[in-house]
Amino acid sequence: MARNIRQSKIISIISNAEIETQEELVSALRADGFDVTQATISRDIKELGLIKIVGKIKKYKYAFIDTDEKVGTNKTTALFKEAVLSIKPVNNMVVLKTVKGTASMVSGFLDKLALDDMLGCVFGEDTVMALFDVNVNIDSVVFRINEVLTGS
Repeated sequence: MARNIRQSKIISIISNAEIETQEELVSALRADGFDVTQATISRDIKELGLIKIVGKIKKYKYAFIDTDEKVGTNKTTALFKEAVLSIKPVNNMVVLKTVKGTASMVSGFLDKLALDDMLGCVFGEDTVMALFDVNVNIDSVVFRINEVLTGS
């Protein structure tokens, strides 16, 4: 579980900041309480398939490019399963509690699920609120998310 949580955090970090080197990534992870080495980060980068792209601030930055057409066939599904702690329907919203620092990744995964009538997601550090059209059956949305979480 620790590897998946760490890798979720890596995706969150590189999604929110321009990280150019493995050393910068190690520093960012250590600042968030992860005890990591450069060798561990090197393996994570390879497993996640991170690439370097041209940044806006720095010359290059790490990026996670999910190239699979179908959601559920890659590493992000495993990360999603590890990151989501609970799901609760509230009116026309679904609130997902996540492991600290993984809400950005969970929000992006929900976007890829292309759930019917989802208007968008708002997230903090450990919470995602997915907003839906008022006419949507929110229980069917929760069922669909739970299918992904349980692998059904």
